[in-house]
Amino acid sequence: MRLFSNRDRPVHLGSYPMERMPRLTDVESVIRSWNRTTVNNARASAKDKTLLSVLARYADLFDTLRDGVMSSEPGPIPDDLNVRSNNLKAHCIFIDADMAGVAAIPEQAWLEQASRTERHSHALVILVRHPRAPRPGDPGESWLTQCQRAAAEMRVTENAVIMAQYIRQLGWPARAHTPALKNLDIDMLTVLAGLAYGGNGTGLSNPYLGMEFSCAVVSTTLELAPDMPLAPHDDGVIHRIKDISWFLGLGGARPGWSWLNGETRPLHWGPFPMERIKRADVPTTLLTADIPRVPKRAAFFNRALAGDLGEKTQRERTRFAFKTPNADAMMPLIRAMVPVQDGPVSDDTAFDTNDPDWNAQCVKAVGYFLGADMVGVSEVPDFAWYSHDEHGEKISPIHRYAISMLIDQGHETMEGASGDDWISGAQSMRAYMRGSEIAGILAEFIRGLGHGARSQTNADSQVLQIPLILMAGLGEMSRIGELVLNPFVGPRFKSVVITTNLPMTPDKPIDFGLQDFCEKCRKCARECPCHAIPFGPKVMFNGYETWKPDVEKCARYRITNPKGSACGRCMKTCPYNLEGLLSERVALWAAIHLPFLRKWLAILDDKLGRGRRNPTKRWWWDLEIVNGKTQTPRMGANERDLNLTNTIDPLNEKIAHYPADMNPSPDAKGPVVPDRKEAIRRAQLAERPEAARQRLGSLR
Repeated sequence: MRLFSNRDRPVHLGSYPMERMPRLTDVESVIRSWNRTTVNNARASAKDKTLLSVLARYADLFDTLRDGVMSSEPGPIPDDLNVRSNNLKAHCIFIDADMAGVAAIPEQAWLEQASRTERHSHALVILVRHPRAPRPGDPGESWLTQCQRAAAEMRVTENAVIMAQYIRQLGWPARAHTPALKNLDIDMLTVLAGLAYGGNGTGLSNPYLGMEFSCAVVSTTLELAPDMPLAPHDDGVIHRIKDISWFLGLGGARPGWSWLNGETRPLHWGPFPMERIKRADVPTTLLTADIPRVPKRAAFFNRALAGDLGEKTQRERTRFAFKTPNADAMMPLIRAMVPVQDGPVSDDTAFDTNDPDWNAQCVKAVGYFLGADMVGVSEVPDFAWYSHDEHGEKISPIHRYAISMLIDQGHETMEGASGDDWISGAQSMRAYMRGSEIAGILAEFIRGLGHGARSQTNADSQVLQIPLILMAGLGEMSRIGELVLNPFVGPRFKSVVITTNLPMTPDKPIDFGLQDFCEKCRKCARECPCHAIPFGPKVMFNGYETWKPDVEKCARYRITNPKGSACGRCMKTCPYNLEGLLSERVALWAAIHLPFLRKWLAILDDKLGRGRRNPTKRWWWDLEIVNGKTQTPRMGANERDLNLTNTIDPLNEKIAHYPADMNPSPDAKGPVVPDRKEAIRRAQLAERPEAARQRLGSLR
């Protein structure tokens, strides 16, 4: 939570006001006086069943991707070196680095094992702070012992691998240099890039983080504008910043006040006060006993891949979400993590995993420690399991519990975007990549405790995640339809799930008045580019209550969007797309507790222009990958703002529903063309929830 908006703060500056720090102009003096410490490329050893060991194995996995194939020719990027540097630094912030800087690489920075024929000229230095550990005696403390440095080193390794791939996709050579695998003196370059003081043999220190951080470097031949080293104070002493402006977060920077940062909260509570949201025994939308299991073949993205939606959609399906360098840079990591989503379970069950309450709190602590924004626990009903996998093979439910986690797609970048331009796919890929990483690590650790666990990710999931998020108390069903909305991050997230047999106490569903709010607010329907979100009322679909979107329309537009990568316009324009300000918490309280204000809050959202693009936050370049080459987009870029006059009479809108009995066979190989005419008829005949409640004798 912040007191002051970061609306006018460029993304490349990051969360910490490092631009306020005095700088040296004599870079050569720093190089001449540098006192190199012993370079150690080995990771700390750890027992196989510890979280420390799992973190090290994931870092090792990412290290295998430090090099890669480069685009066959340079992409059309600006000649201005400052613009280039700012783009790279903003990209680092986008993928959750805490700071980033640029340095020219001096000869003295190369280590002996570096070949002279592959030496690069410039370095992008990436800094990640050590995550907050549990307080003594809090849940998760024993699991997270001595893991802070390892977690930061794993994350900064991932960041460096992504940035190296991004630069190579732009058409320039690049290599990641990580804490365990490097050809450069990372400490020296961190000082030269202005991210830390150092060089006196006592280690590096940052004005805002002290010594609690880890760094990696990406070397490249791409010419960049270097940053200047930090200048010590006049007395020659290195000080940590304690001024009031940083304490309060003036100018939109991350405040130094620990209460605002949530650092006074127990780690297993997470950064958002979900404990203040009303809990209910059942979800706020009706779930009947008639919900069928469905095959993966029925999902419209899979139907597009099979050719059901035509040749163009089938062709675009293979690249729609990562047809930009920003998104493509994350694909090698996502694919590399799929084989380790599951694995052998230890024969020895940990003696301290018998308490379901404690276990649930501990897994939440680990999830938040690794970077999840929301974590909840539920049981897994049979209908949440897919009936058949993508090959038509039956899926058998194997676990009783689910750990559901939400990954915020990033308010800053969403602020600068239209929602369906060239950064949308990268926002999705970043959240999917981060979720795969967090869930994979936690699932492997749980297996080491002697309990079955499988990471269920966007790349390979055996479960439908929406019902699990709903039942884990992380949100309510929204007008957007196939999406649960959270009170603090709204619809602006991607999810990941771990199914497991680790005994845990489930959370209860929540009720923050969203059903009434969405009934009165039709903003997402109004702003949907393909009119896939209904203006009309909720219906019963496959045995559950929902505002059912036209998933065929949605899939077709997202996959074939000619002026952008994928689409998240509903997330962009939703009134719950919050920045995280104290003032927004007041409005959220009113939306929850004062029902008569909900309609007016939705109107006020439009009056304030919320949902328009903020040019200060637009840090990326519009680029498209075509046949392996990065180029200017062939059709341009979507530049949408609010469309206040776009309304449709619910009686006249053509929404199609494809219930379970209209699904293709689980093992259908060739194209199965959707019967859209029948699907529209099914939508018109759909049962209303009130009738279903009366039929079932339900009072809800």
